[in-house]
Amino acid sequence: MTKENTVTLTRPIARDGNEIKTITITDEAKQAGTLRGLRLVNVMNMDVDSISTLLTRCTSPRLKLKEISEMETSDFVELCEALTPFLAPKEPGTKNETETVSE
Repeated sequence: MTKENTVTLTRPIARDGNEIKTITITDEAKQAGTLRGLRLVNVMNMDVDSISTLLTRCTSPRLKLKEISEMETSDFVELCEALTPFLAPKEPGTKNETETVSE
């Protein structure tokens, strides 16, 4: 995990007598299976409900929908920003391996 994947919350989340102060977007965000049941267009448009569901699948510690809905808006936006690199191609316009082999 890198610093770019980790968000320090402005208001920690209370869970089981502990405080969650940082959230990390995990490599599970790279797996297409984390998108199951979600409309990709909604995820790419940062639809709050879709992103909230996605965050329950790819965060450490694993967030719950209730925790996400109650977090500070600025913390949610930071998590969206941390998630973006997982959803975008590494270099727009470059050919993927399949395209290169078939030419």
